[in-house]
Amino acid sequence: MTPIRTIPRLAAMSALVAILAACSTPASEAAGDEPVATDPDATDTDSLAVSSELFDSSTVHTISVGLDETEYDAMIQTFTETGEKDWISIDVTIDGETYENAGMRLKGNSSLFGLSAETADNPEDLPWLIDLDEFVDGQDHDGVDEIVIRSNSTETGMNEAVAQELLSLTGLASQDAIATAFTVNGGETELRLAVENPDGTWHDDNFDDQDGLLYKADSEGDYSYRGDDPDAYDDVFDQEAGDDDLTPLIGFLDFINNSDDATFAAELGDRLDVDAFATYLAYQDLIGNDDDIDGRGNNSYLQYDTTTDQFTVVSWDLNLAFGTANVGGGGGGAAGGGVPGGGAPGGGVPGELPVGGPPAGAAGERPVGGPPAGDLPGAGAGGSNILVERFMADDGFAALYAQKTDELTELLFTSGTVDDVIADWSDVLIDGASDLVGEDVVMAEAAALTAYADGAR
Repeated sequence: MTPIRTIPRLAAMSALVAILAACSTPASEAAGDEPVATDPDATDTDSLAVSSELFDSSTVHTISVGLDETEYDAMIQTFTETGEKDWISIDVTIDGETYENAGMRLKGNSSLFGLSAETADNPEDLPWLIDLDEFVDGQDHDGVDEIVIRSNSTETGMNEAVAQELLSLTGLASQDAIATAFTVNGGETELRLAVENPDGTWHDDNFDDQDGLLYKADSEGDYSYRGDDPDAYDDVFDQEAGDDDLTPLIGFLDFINNSDDATFAAELGDRLDVDAFATYLAYQDLIGNDDDIDGRGNNSYLQYDTTTDQFTVVSWDLNLAFGTANVGGGGGGAAGGGVPGGGAPGGGVPGELPVGGPPAGAAGERPVGGPPAGDLPGAGAGGSNILVERFMADDGFAALYAQKTDELTELLFTSGTVDDVIADWSDVLIDGASDLVGEDVVMAEAAALTAYADGAR
């Protein structure tokens, strides 16, 4: 289903209006497709308002955390010994507003590889989930209670910020992103990207079925069918919104794994928003993200609409967008130091500019590339996904994917929209974060994103 919230920037709107009006609907009508489109009212100034002042991306925000170092050390020890991510109590100040007894825990998988007591001396560099109402019911900042401090191999995180904004323009659900000056216990201040956490509040803001269900795919899991016992999926999917009920999810996994090819082709559209899924696949490939639904970390959510009985695959984790290499190393903040494009599909060296955009493939085929299975902890399905494989093996669905690729190429790249978004983010960082990152770094990372986009046009 199409999400109810789209948040494009004013700078990109004039180009988008022209492109959306020009989108045609080529063949593949048998697959039930529709042209890519954003909210038809997107030119209305009211629809341009962000969901919260916190996620106003036109400025650099401040987040300052105060924590007990004994509790912090114990949390790190628990993680390194068991892999469990315990919550600790913090005081956090967001844009001048202080919240006491909020919760914070580690957030991530490969970005935490190598984390130890010895490498955890700089908490301002680690990936975090901050939950304002973990210990205080109803505590929020301008309607937001959960904030993710993202890991990234680059110094600015601009690759993910731009990717999230472009994603919102496709009509698919995205997570708003902001640049933050992030500090822990009065230590070094680091430039960190923060994004919305896809929780119940985010679900209700993005989907018009308020009774819908939202499932998060775990990094160690996959889309396999493990029988009808809900307990078999404890380490595979977590429910993030709606009544606790895995029945629709289990039925969907049974269908995509066990239906014959004819039934799969004929009935998938009854169970999955295939138009949105084709858009999702085309978008992930255009931005060179090797870490999507069939990537190393199984990064995705599944949203179930109780009114249509359809699932929608929801994008999550775009820190490897634009071919950025994942250098890992027990952190992933500004200390990562990579440059977007260093990990262009098929592998790469952090710091190298990309050689064009995503790898070319035959019409209707997804690009082939990415690291071998199991090269990172928590690699999950190891770079394969049964839904993707069967979807792309069907001629009608593959044609729909090819159509969406053409539409998104025009909408986001050929139109110049990506250049406007990159320029906007560059301006925000140069104007508001010059004390955290040099203008030369911002311009170098922006140039790498532009070079990658040039290869995708």
